[in-house]
Amino acid sequence: MERMELYCAAHPGSPSAARHPRLLYRGQLWVALLGPSVEEGIVGIGQSVDAALRAFDAQYLAGLRPPENRGRRALYHSKVSAA
Repeated sequence: MERMELYCAAHPGSPSAARHPRLLYRGQLWVALLGPSVEEGIVGIGQSVDAALRAFDAQYLAGLRPPENRGRRALYHSKVSAA
């Protein structure tokens, strides 16, 4: 698809350029999909190919960020005792 090629050329370091999601046109919206389905994959939806790919990039990158620290306990809080 020409619009995807242009987007990837303009954004060579983007997840879209690296992963090449499938593009689908559904009910006046473009869907960029990486994975077996919308429910199980990474998805970007927009009114244009560029918008769908931008949304895909944002969702892909959001999945790489660590979760916010919400009072998580450290993994190693046990004391080692000498025998």
